[in-house]
Amino acid sequence: MSSVLTFAREPHRRGMVKVESWWGRAFLRAIEELAYDDNQLSGARTLARSGRIGGLVVEAGRFAAGVEDERGLWTVIGTVPVLDGDSVAALEEVLGASAARVEALLVGELPLDVAEHAEEAGVELVPYGEELGVTCTCGHWHPVCGHALAVLHQLCWTVDRDASVLLHLRGAERHALLRNKGPETGRAAPAGEATRDQVDDVEIALDAVLRARHMLEE
Repeated sequence: MSSVLTFAREPHRRGMVKVESWWGRAFLRAIEELAYDDNQLSGARTLARSGRIGGLVVEAGRFAAGVEDERGLWTVIGTVPVLDGDSVAALEEVLGASAARVEALLVGELPLDVAEHAEEAGVELVPYGEELGVTCTCGHWHPVCGHALAVLHQLCWTVDRDASVLLHLRGAERHALLRNKGPETGRAAPAGEATRDQVDDVEIALDAVLRARHMLEE
């Protein structure tokens, strides 16, 4: 059964948003690879901070949000390759080798040694630029428009705050990774858990795109 994480609209931000974590910075580099020039990136960052992007929706292998600009209201849908069963099992083994790694993931952290050991097992946790697929209803001439880059920046900020969102996007949900690895009493709730919907069919998640668009009209 697939699960969907939903996140509230990001507020308007006046200054630059600093990405703090190693995984957030790696994700940001992947996003920057998609832009056709620095001006497009600058405009996308401004739009991402403007408060005009609706609630972000994240599921395994897919994310979406509505975006408003002076020309109208658009829907951005993105895709990321999910880890296969062997890769998720390898990641579980890496996490299970250290209680400190488990505790870190419980609070939204992803120790660098987890990524290093996972990579030794052939598992890349952070997608690179060519693995990020995005579409937008605006009909822009370039395959990756400014709306898509803006949504990707908000996704990056969300991932930076909680690494479990990145793993969720890659198809490795935190509750499954930490199954049988110790008590979770008193654990911190993952980002989006309070509004998580359990779904039987992954296609139902696309309905969340419409919800994201409606949030802009409220």
